Amino acid sequence: MSSTFGKIFKIHTYGESHGVGLGVVIDGCPAGVNIDEDAIAYQLERRKPGQSKIVTQRKESEKFEVLSGVFDDKSTGTPISLMIKNDGQRSKDYDHLKKVYRPSHADFTYQEKYGIRDYRGGGRSSARETVARVMAGSIAAQYLQQVSDIKVYSYVSSVGDLTLDKGYQDLDFSKIDDHPTRCPDAEMAEKMYELIDGVRKNGDTIGGTITGVITGVPVGLGEPVFDKLHAELGKAMLSINAVKGFEYGSGFEGAKMRGSSHNDVFEADENGNLITKTNHSGGIQGGISNGADIYFKVAFKPVATIMRDQESVDADGNEIAVKGKGRHDPCVLPRAVPIVDAMSNLVMADFFLRNKISKV
Repeated sequence: MSSTFGKIFKIHTYGESHGVGLGVVIDGCPAGVNIDEDAIAYQLERRKPGQSKIVTQRKESEKFEVLSGVFDDKSTGTPISLMIKNDGQRSKDYDHLKKVYRPSHADFTYQEKYGIRDYRGGGRSSARETVARVMAGSIAAQYLQQVSDIKVYSYVSSVGDLTLDKGYQDLDFSKIDDHPTRCPDAEMAEKMYELIDGVRKNGDTIGGTITGVITGVPVGLGEPVFDKLHAELGKAMLSINAVKGFEYGSGFEGAKMRGSSHNDVFEADENGNLITKTNHSGGIQGGISNGADIYFKVAFKPVATIMRDQESVDADGNEIAVKGKGRHDPCVLPRAVPIVDAMSNLVMADFFLRNKISKV
């Protein structure tokens, strides 16, 4: 099973949702990076359950331990290992699933591929695994803050058929965490909240999109042919649980345009640097960053576990009703924002390091 991501700034995550704990080993983080454990804890708080009534009410510990690679609040250049021990699991909530394949979950595919599966919350396929990514992503962000101007932002831009019609340039990113939905527009955030809460009361779930924005990116990040910057961002986002789609720049809307309208024409800024008048490319051309803002959207499906009975079959092929029980998110988007942030930071840290060996 592949649990490793990155080429130089490389992470390996481990653990199951109802096991002893989950963690990450970061290999390739340069020595001398200032490590702020409070910053890691803050990102974990943004991901944790129980933040509001529109997310799961599970009680999970987000207290982490730094096992190696940090001394006197600085990275030592050796592998950094962080771990969170599980507590508050209610494994008995999943006893009825020992021989049941839940609709739209990984139960069937894991069983068929490996011949064994951890039915307690999905084991390795559970979104609980993302705590490891968030910890690693926070360290990647701290590295980028120390060596570059790169900054990563993510926010909820749609829920169901409610779509924020403002471009990211018209939003105040400092307001992303002002509302439980993590939509920085107060009016739309309240509409999204009411929609999610109504879906929750009906025992159902709903999906939507998260918009990611990366600013301060230098020209030259990306490794064609197969490791193009947008390709790695896409891989990073599509590896997140419940993600069904990724687009960057003009995306699918760009497919409706003519080349004469879509081309990003160059001009010189006041310092004589080449920039583009428009940014349909989303800050990436030929798989390499061009210095403009990178922006993209990530589509999340409705959470597969719903609080309603669903028809299915058990491992023996018998028709059964899957009972909706447990503590689950009616909408994953608010808690997925720090995960999108984390994966963006990991990609950018890795490419920033890789770019140091691209020329003499």
